[in-house]
Amino acid sequence: MNDPIKDFLEEKTVRIKSYESNKNLRKAASVFNIESNKVQYSYNFSWMGRPIIQYPQDMIVMQEIIWDVKPDLIIETGIAHGGSLIYYASILELIGKGEVLGIDIDIRQHNKIEIEKHPMFKRIKMIEGSSIDENTVQHVKQIASNKKNIIVCLDSNHTHEHVLNELKLYSPLVSVNSYIVVFDTIVEDLPEGYFSQQRPWGIGNNPRTAADEFLKTNNNFIVDETIDNKILISVTPRGYLKRIM
Repeated sequence: MNDPIKDFLEEKTVRIKSYESNKNLRKAASVFNIESNKVQYSYNFSWMGRPIIQYPQDMIVMQEIIWDVKPDLIIETGIAHGGSLIYYASILELIGKGEVLGIDIDIRQHNKIEIEKHPMFKRIKMIEGSSIDENTVQHVKQIASNKKNIIVCLDSNHTHEHVLNELKLYSPLVSVNSYIVVFDTIVEDLPEGYFSQQRPWGIGNNPRTAADEFLKTNNNFIVDETIDNKILISVTPRGYLKRIM
């Protein structure tokens, strides 16, 4: 007897795998990724009233990850307007457990006020300080010490050195079959000089190069290429790193 649920999932797996070799689809996605980043496309969205500064495709994938992992703790470096914190907290609220820990070197007062008065703040904690500062890391480890399932999201300073330090410091906290997500790996795929006048990162010095170097010496994680093939439009290509052991 056919199992329609199993059949649907198998069809999806085959379809997603086919995107890997679909040159026209991948070219269209690449063009959109480049052109949309030029016009700050990711700044157009919000979640429950707060700007989230993410691509909808990455948001959907994060929801899938959170639902599958059902984390006790989500750690995010980089807070900005707090939209991602609230987004993750709202998924945890639906699950019925877990909290979000946001870390930022400078939590702007106007953003702090809005985050703290939000209904989802009940599942949010924040630390102001550099994500790679020893005191910050020790504080995070203390909070994480009694948590079983943990997801980490890196979305702060995007230089190679900073992200590589974050990966080394926070990857041990990630539970097996969970993820450390390195956002804005798209920088490596954007045109030369794209960030030269705006940011200290660019081609050869960005989250992707950091993730690639990290993976050379850490066999506990792999790139989840299924996610890359599935969403195509993303600021996080090859940045969804799954812990396998």
